[in-house]
Amino acid sequence: METLASVNREGRERLYPSLTNPSWLVLRKRREIFERWFAQLQASQLEVLDVGGRIQPYRPLLAGRVRRYVAIDVRRTPLVDVMACGEQIPLASEQFDVVICTQVLEYVPEPAVVISEMRRVLKPGGYLLLSVPAIFPRDSDQDTWRFLPESLRVLLHSFSSVEIVAEGSSVAGFFRTVCICLIMFARPAFVGRLFRFTLIPILNITAASLESLWSGRHDRFAANFSALARK
Repeated sequence: METLASVNREGRERLYPSLTNPSWLVLRKRREIFERWFAQLQASQLEVLDVGGRIQPYRPLLAGRVRRYVAIDVRRTPLVDVMACGEQIPLASEQFDVVICTQVLEYVPEPAVVISEMRRVLKPGGYLLLSVPAIFPRDSDQDTWRFLPESLRVLLHSFSSVEIVAEGSSVAGFFRTVCICLIMFARPAFVGRLFRFTLIPILNITAASLESLWSGRHDRFAANFSALARK
C-alpha cells in the first residue's frame, strides 16, 4: 500500500505543480477554477465526498470549511475511507454538500452511471466539481474515454445548472501535449528525465507567456475541462 507521505507528496504536486511537470499550466488553471468555485459555496461546515479520492489534492482548498470529508476509491491508500467504485457508492442518498471527482471518469466503463450515483448522494442544491481529460495519450488498459463540453452537458443533463470551463486555452493544450510526448517517447529513459529539468520548464514558461498574450478564448485543443454542476 502507498504510504501517507507518498500520497501527500503526489497530492501537493497535483495542487501546486513544479515547473518540471508537463501538466504545469493545466494543473495551475484547474486550481484557479476550483478555488473560484469553492469560494462561491455559501456553507462553512461542508459534507464532502471525494470520488477517486486516493490523493485528495483539492482538499486543502476547503481548509476550515469541512465538517466531514469522505474519500472513496478502488485503490487503498491511507487517505481512502471506503473501498468502492463510483458506479455503486455504498452511502446513503442526499447527504453531501459537495462531491469532487477529478480525472476519474475516463477509467470507468459507464460514466453516466457514476454521474447518476454522485447526483444521488448530493443534497438538493449540492454541487458536483468535475475534471475530465479531452486530449491525452492512453495511459493504461483501463483508460476508456475522452470528454468535450457537449458530452459533459449530456452527462450532466439531470442537474439544474452546469458551468463548463476549459483548463487552459488551446495554447496550453498544445504545449502540454508536446511536453507529454517528449517524456513518453524519450529513449533511453534517462533522456526523459533530462527533458524534465531542461526542455519541459522552457516549454512551460513559453506556453504561459503565449497564453497571457492570447486575446481570444480558443479552447478547441484544450487538454481538460472542469465542470460545476448544481443538483
